Amino acid sequence: MQRERNQLDLARLLSHLGAGRVLLVVAGVALGITGNRLISYPAQSSEQDQVPLQAAFTLSGDRINVPPASLLRSHLVIAEVASKNLPRTLVLPAVVEADPARTVKVMPPLTGRVVALKVQLGERVKQGQELAVIDSGDLAQAYSDLEKARSLLTLTKQVLDRQMALEKGGGAAIKDREQAESDYAQAKSEFERAQTRLRSFGVSPDQLEQTRQLTLKAPADGSVTDLEVAPGDFVNDPTAAIMTIANLDTIWVTANVPEKDTALVFNGQSVDVTFPAYPGKTFSGKVLFVSDVLEPDTRRTKVRIAFDNPTKALKPNMFADATFVVPTASRVVLPTSALVMMNDSTSVFVEVAPWAFERRNVEIDYQEGDDAVIRNGVKPGERVVVKGGVRLND
Repeated sequence: MQRERNQLDLARLLSHLGAGRVLLVVAGVALGITGNRLISYPAQSSEQDQVPLQAAFTLSGDRINVPPASLLRSHLVIAEVASKNLPRTLVLPAVVEADPARTVKVMPPLTGRVVALKVQLGERVKQGQELAVIDSGDLAQAYSDLEKARSLLTLTKQVLDRQMALEKGGGAAIKDREQAESDYAQAKSEFERAQTRLRSFGVSPDQLEQTRQLTLKAPADGSVTDLEVAPGDFVNDPTAAIMTIANLDTIWVTANVPEKDTALVFNGQSVDVTFPAYPGKTFSGKVLFVSDVLEPDTRRTKVRIAFDNPTKALKPNMFADATFVVPTASRVVLPTSALVMMNDSTSVFVEVAPWAFERRNVEIDYQEGDDAVIRNGVKPGERVVVKGGVRLND
């Protein structure tokens, strides 16, 4: 009989709530909400003993009022908005790059077939060290052109000497001597051109041994960071690099700063960099420069930090994390528990009168731990609900 009476009481409660819902049954009391009213039914009482409780809150336009007798007051924590001097740190992903000013693209001066490769990718080389050997018909043609130019120069010099001797003896016309001088000047120019062409191939014109094979040599000290050929490849584009040599005694760590944080970084700023390759070790440096150009695709600004790298421990393409120390500034701070999400906006409940609140949207600058730095929406000194605000969100 008692169970039937309890079920009847619960049925009456559900009927009274309609579209509402039962929250829980505590100490023989069934609690439920309909609209913005909290009501209860003693599970073992008669219908005439049912007593509705005080409304949790009431609405007056955009204002939410919490009555004195509302149980909701015990669940709300209200505090003043504070401003703090926060030393912010900006942590950004970064990557190791070679210094472009100390990087050389090795391009073949002529076309031909690679018959020997003297270095490997990643190998350290010294200036003047042999890199590759190219068998080229262009080189053979250059030697042939030089010999032709040398022979012609010798012949025109002999003709000029002969004409000058005849002119002195009165046995030659002036125009013949002038023609000989012109021929000699042209032959000399062609000989110099042939010599210059050989020098552009890296070959001395005075070299006695003439061969079709050209040996490419390292233009500077460094490491081979890129290799595009192998023995047997045919090189047909003198403007395309076959390898890259970079001096890694100094490297760059390049970080990409989001557009909204660009104003927080500047030349000379202290930066701590960590590398997954060296856990527990921190490299301290300073910003070398901030790019004047914003990348259109990523909406980020490149920031570079230079590090000495005598042991070559830092290698191009390594990943890193760069931590920028941002100057301290006074910022409006709220605990993250004060933030209430609704649709696509973030809001807080501001106390406009004792136990009267209004919803106000806020813009978050960034979060650090349990604190949220607010860009705009509230001011220091205002009182907001910092705990339990979600109960006002219904």
